[in-house]
Amino acid sequence: MDEIYPTGVTADAVKGELTITWSDGVEAVYSFALLRNACPCAECRGGHENMTSEPTPEMFQIPEMDPRAISLRDIEAVGNYALVLHWEDGHEYGIYNWNYLRALWEKSLEYGQSA
Repeated sequence: MDEIYPTGVTADAVKGELTITWSDGVEAVYSFALLRNACPCAECRGGHENMTSEPTPEMFQIPEMDPRAISLRDIEAVGNYALVLHWEDGHEYGIYNWNYLRALWEKSLEYGQSA
């Protein structure tokens, strides 16, 4: 099977959503709240030992957050393999690689929650 990769990335600040179009035709929509709650950085995961390459169930239990924490300021490409999301509260440490983002979308379907 060919590797799946993104063919487009857009953000809608009004809706609070990031949309990734994948090479297999899937259009995955992620809420900013989910992306922030699922931030893969060591700080958000509680240390390097808790970092995983796959989303975990608690990432889908989204707490009430400061509006600045879920307001996307900028998106930065990291090479050809990931994105860094820059949030209005200054957080910008998570590197969301393509495999992680695709798995996050697939898990959101599994948990019956739109990403």
